[in-house]
Amino acid sequence: MIRLQPIRTSDVQHYQFMENLLINAFPPEEYRSLEELRNYTDHTDNFHNNLILDGNTPIGFITYWDFNNFYYVEHFAIDPNQRNGGYGKSVLEHLSGNLHRPIVLEVEMPVEEMAQRRINFYKRQGFTLWEKEYQQPPYKPGDPFLPMYLMVKGDLQCDRDFEEVKRRIHKEVYNVQ
Repeated sequence: MIRLQPIRTSDVQHYQFMENLLINAFPPEEYRSLEELRNYTDHTDNFHNNLILDGNTPIGFITYWDFNNFYYVEHFAIDPNQRNGGYGKSVLEHLSGNLHRPIVLEVEMPVEEMAQRRINFYKRQGFTLWEKEYQQPPYKPGDPFLPMYLMVKGDLQCDRDFEEVKRRIHKEVYNVQ
């Protein structure tokens, strides 16, 4: 049975699993410094860092922000040894069943096959692709903005909500005013 367990840095074994998976699953320009992530994990009330467990076995992690009118999933990864077992779908079903507001996430532009597969996976889980230009601000000084799209599940509409969703993510997550 899938469950999400909030973690803090004091949970050394689980936190190390999450950090290692983050480093291996994402290129360095797609996550903040580990020191900053640790600070957010322990001290930012609307930031949620969760280990994904199947029974008592860690299989992945998901981080998300609570912005009152929507949730923003910042990072989501399943351990490579556990992929293709339906865990991603199960986690998103669990999340959707427990978070009762729209869920927003960023995806890479569908240029490469893996990005196309990821977008199609989220579409199968009920997410809608907002095909409007979106730039992910850099996590670290000197890194470039990254072209992305937003995907949304729930009662948000691109033509009505895009600018506010973008503004909130940029301000709260990336510290861009």
